[in-house]
Amino acid sequence: VQLQASGGGLVQAGGSLRLSCAASESAFSIDAMAWYRQAPGKQRELVAVINSLGSTSYADSVKGRFTISRDHAEKTVYLQMNNLQPEDTATYYCYARIRILGVFWGLGTQVTVSS
Repeated sequence: VQLQASGGGLVQAGGSLRLSCAASESAFSIDAMAWYRQAPGKQRELVAVINSLGSTSYADSVKGRFTISRDHAEKTVYLQMNNLQPEDTATYYCYARIRILGVFWGLGTQVTVSS
């Protein structure tokens, strides 16, 4: 299973970015997809998750600013990030939990927010 993430970049505080992650596995076997992030010197943390029923959950630090969504047909998960702040600077990782097969991670995409 491969996860291909894209959409990172450099943005000024208050700006927006949209991350995308496409999975190679059949959509019918994907239980949940999520975005994690890891800043230098910090542990990887969960940013947002969406399950096969469309239920979502967010880290408190991003609630009201980030939105996770999923396109079942395209096997893609998105993370719309608005009002970005310098503390959002991190490497963002896509995650997928695949039925029977387990969990998979994509390569990170860098998000840098300048003040």
